[in-house]
Amino acid sequence: MNTQESKAIKSVGVVGAGRMGQPIIGHLARKGFAVQVYDTDPGKRDAVEKRGGSWAADLQALASASDAILICVGYDRELREVLSGDGLLKHARRGTIITILSTVLPATVRELAEPAGKRGIPVVDSTVCRGGWAADEGTLLSFVGGSAEVVARLRPVLAAYSSDIVHTGDVGTAQVAKAVNNMIMWSCLVADHEALALAHRYGLDVEMMRKALLTTHSSNGALEHWGKQTMAWADDDMEIVAAMAKECGLPLRQAAVVQEICRTLKPRRFKLDQYGK
Repeated sequence: MNTQESKAIKSVGVVGAGRMGQPIIGHLARKGFAVQVYDTDPGKRDAVEKRGGSWAADLQALASASDAILICVGYDRELREVLSGDGLLKHARRGTIITILSTVLPATVRELAEPAGKRGIPVVDSTVCRGGWAADEGTLLSFVGGSAEVVARLRPVLAAYSSDIVHTGDVGTAQVAKAVNNMIMWSCLVADHEALALAHRYGLDVEMMRKALLTTHSSNGALEHWGKQTMAWADDDMEIVAAMAKECGLPLRQAAVVQEICRTLKPRRFKLDQYGK
């Protein structure tokens, strides 16, 4: 292992300054990392600089100044563009750890990691759970997939914004862990709506019922944080679950139903008087 591959990480690049990326940038800066940020939307520059990040003109500028790079884009297509032969792979230094926070298929991560590895650029996936409020607080759960040596070197970076870090195995496994999390989360949110809608229809005080349920075995995170979930990624998350299930030949009947319900629930979420109409 050469010096670049073994030295402590001091500079971190962040690609994508959206809802999750911006608080992560702030936490990294507060922990003493030099943070370079690139986003296709120049309108985010002021917000990035207020959080302690430095604006990079392009991916080349970001890559040349970073020991590790976090990719926080939303979709498979965007990830492929960023991590392409004309993107980060062209400009990142040997030994730079590229970390995929995006939620995509495990196969996508493994596919992108192969050519990067041949260039001496390790790729890990490090999916995050618990939502935007946890990002704000710096208490995210990070699942991370990659070699033990690379994960150990990356851990101080992840710890800047995560209260819990779980090494799930080889690269791509963090995507599996995130998919499992999403399956249960969206199933719980649908069940919470149905149960509380029934309570509402029979005249029970919904908030009284919610608090009572949190003391029983039916307690769940979606119920605890009732009213906060935007459901912005529900359909995308469950589409990934469906694709994974098809790939391995595992029927997930409840997940398919939950995906369909989420599509109709999203515009009427938390409006119990409208549930089922």
